Amino acid sequence: MTKIKYTLLKILGLFSVIRGYNILIICIAQYLTSIFILSQYPTKEVLFDDNLFMLILAGALSIAGGYIINGFYDKEKDLINKPYRVMINRLVSQHTKLTLYFLLNFFSIIVASYVSFRAVIFFSLYIFGMWIYSHKLKKIAWIGNIVSATLSIIPFFAIFIYYKNFEHVIFFHAMYLFLLILIRELVKDLENIKGDFTFDYQTIPVKYGEVFSKIIISVLTLLTLIPIYFLLYQYHVGLMKYYFIIAGFLLIYFLAKLWKGQNQKTYHSLHNLLKITLITGVFSILLIHPEKIIQIFK
Repeated sequence: MTKIKYTLLKILGLFSVIRGYNILIICIAQYLTSIFILSQYPTKEVLFDDNLFMLILAGALSIAGGYIINGFYDKEKDLINKPYRVMINRLVSQHTKLTLYFLLNFFSIIVASYVSFRAVIFFSLYIFGMWIYSHKLKKIAWIGNIVSATLSIIPFFAIFIYYKNFEHVIFFHAMYLFLLILIRELVKDLENIKGDFTFDYQTIPVKYGEVFSKIIISVLTLLTLIPIYFLLYQYHVGLMKYYFIIAGFLLIYFLAKLWKGQNQKTYHSLHNLLKITLITGVFSILLIHPEKIIQIFK
């Protein structure tokens, strides 16, 4: 193997360790949420807001650190559940991962200090929350899933606080996002049941069985239709309404396939379906106020 090829593989391994693709989507989602949902300011003013940029950067750095520490504690379990990813991640040494973990968290706090001392406290608590989740909480049924979903939406909460926008429509957007992420976490537990069982992770499928897990997922999926209803009929979401209509039908299809599925391959495809629904939802935010897109080019 040539030195250049090895270096490229190591970069790929590092990108996989910090889940760079996920972080990119989260950053895009935060900017789109700021422009099209939370902020009342012109598009360019939001895009070139230094404080907003620093909040999103601090979040990205801390999330990257969170992925590293989560992978560190899950390395044995992932040998069973995600062998291909482990093979790529092993291109980066454990020493490098831990060093990077501390550096990312350190720079996250430094970046947050540019905004305010409250931002420093916020991200310090967020970093601690991700560590305690990875180290202890994720092995506990119910608590692990709820904490994981909560940690996923906290970066958006930072933006919410920054703009001090307390309109009810934002609550329903957040409720929809939280429920969809929570459902995804439960499907991941079904997908990873072999590794979780082997290493005594007390997830819901391990502790209560697959049928009970499917019942909980079904209840949460039906609850997701509540924010969809309110966003469609009680609030203005522009052309994004078509996304929510399609998402509603996809969730019904998801439930039908969930109850037919009994193997890891099916659960993996359902996991991907939810991931696509989330990513599509991120870019559908553009449809709330399409006229704001034009403002960028003026």
